[in-house]
Amino acid sequence: MLRLQLVASLLLSAALAAAATAAAGDRAERVEAWTEAHLPELLALYRDLHAHPELSFEERRTAGLVATALREAGYEVSEGLAGTGVVGLLRNGEGPVLLVRGDMDALPVTEATGLDYASRARVVRDDGSAVGVMHACGHDIHTANLIGTARLLADLRGLWSGTLLVVAQPAEEIGQGAHALIEDGLFERFPAPHFSLALHVESKLAAGSIGLTPGWAMANVDAVDVRIPGRGGHGARPQDASDPIVTAAYFVTALQTLVSRAVDPQDPAVVTVGSFHAGQKHNVIPDEARLQLTVRSYTDEVRAQLLEGIRRTAEQSCAIWRCPSPPEISIRDLYTPAVYNDPALAARARSVFESAFGAERVRTLPPSMGGEDFGRYGRALGVPSLLFRVGAQDPARLEAANAGGAAAPALHSSRFAPVPEPTLRAALRALAGLSMDLLQPPQAEP
Repeated sequence: MLRLQLVASLLLSAALAAAATAAAGDRAERVEAWTEAHLPELLALYRDLHAHPELSFEERRTAGLVATALREAGYEVSEGLAGTGVVGLLRNGEGPVLLVRGDMDALPVTEATGLDYASRARVVRDDGSAVGVMHACGHDIHTANLIGTARLLADLRGLWSGTLLVVAQPAEEIGQGAHALIEDGLFERFPAPHFSLALHVESKLAAGSIGLTPGWAMANVDAVDVRIPGRGGHGARPQDASDPIVTAAYFVTALQTLVSRAVDPQDPAVVTVGSFHAGQKHNVIPDEARLQLTVRSYTDEVRAQLLEGIRRTAEQSCAIWRCPSPPEISIRDLYTPAVYNDPALAARARSVFESAFGAERVRTLPPSMGGEDFGRYGRALGVPSLLFRVGAQDPARLEAANAGGAAAPALHSSRFAPVPEPTLRAALRALAGLSMDLLQPPQAEP
C-alpha cells in the first residue's frame, strides 16, 4: 500500500512539474507575442520621454504619462507620492505581492548624441549659466518599460495571480527617491511586497542581452564633507601661520591607508577625495581647506569602519599639524544603501531569462561600486530583491572598442543613448516574464 502511495505521489509530482513547464512555456510565448504587437507604440513613447527629460523631483510631465497609462490599463492609481511619484495597484486574485520599480529622472547633461529625438531641454543654474537636461542614464527606457510591463501584465492577467505594485520613482539620480517614497508611507498605504524587482540599462552590454549579479551588486554610497581649519598668513612667513593645505594634503595621503591597511582585503571599499579647495592667491596661506569625499562599501560593518576611520584620520592630522581648532566632519544622513540581489531570486531569474533568450545572452556581471537607491525597498522590509541589467549598447561599437578602437559611450555620457528597439524588447520580455513567474498562486501539497 505504501509503495502504491509513493508511486502515485511521484507520478503526481511529475505531472505537476510537466504542467508547470508547459505553463511557463505558454507564458513566455504570450509575453513575446504581446511585446511584438505593442513594441512600435512603446518605442514612440520612449522617444517622447527621451526628448522631454526632467530633473529629480521635477518629473511632473513624466509622472502624468505614467499615471494616465496605468489608469487606462485598469490600475488603482495614486499620484503625488514624495512629490512626483506614482503608484499603480492591480489586484488579481490569490498570490504574492510584487513591487516593480522604474525610475523617471534625468541628469543635468547637455546631449550630444545627434539623434533626431535628442533632448533640447535646458535648466538655469544658480550662477545664471544654462546646462542641458538629458536621459544619459537610460531612465527613459526604464519608464517606457515600466508602462509596457504594467500594460502587458494587465492584458495577460489570466496567466498570473497575486497583487502587482508598480512604482514610478522620482529622484534616483540624487539617491533620494526611494527614501522619500518610503517616508511618504509607501508600505503603509499599499500592500507590503514579498519581492521587489527593477532593471537598469548597461552600456557595457550589447543591446538585447541580460546581466545578472547574485549577492552584492551595488555599493553603499556616503558623501562626507571635511573642513580643515588653519590660521592664515603670508606665504613668506609660514612659521607664523597654521597651514591648512599642508594638513589637508597629509590627511588625503593618510586616508589611503584606510582601504589598504585597515579594511580586510576581502571586503571591497573605496575612499575617494573628489574635491579639494583652499586658498586664492600664490603668497597667502588661507584660513581653511575644504574637501569632499565619496565613500563606497557593501556591508554595514565596513561602512562604519570607513566613516569612523575618516573622522579619526582628520582629527589626528589636525593634532599633528597643530590646527587652531578640531576639524569639522559632516557625514550626510541620507546615504544610498547597497543593493543586495537575493541569490535564490537571481537563480530563478536566470532560469526564466535563459529560457526566454538562450544561455548565451544571459551574462554574470561583477559587482559594481556604483550606487542605486533601489536597495532601500528590500532592506526596509527584509524581502528578496533583484536589480538586473539589460544591455543597451550598439554591438558594433562594443566590438570596435574591444578591438582597440574608441570607447563606446558610457552611462552619464553626453553621447550615450540605448539602441532602442532591441533594448526595450529585451527589457519588456525579461521584466514581464520574471514578474509572471513570481506571481503564481500557492501550490497545494501533493
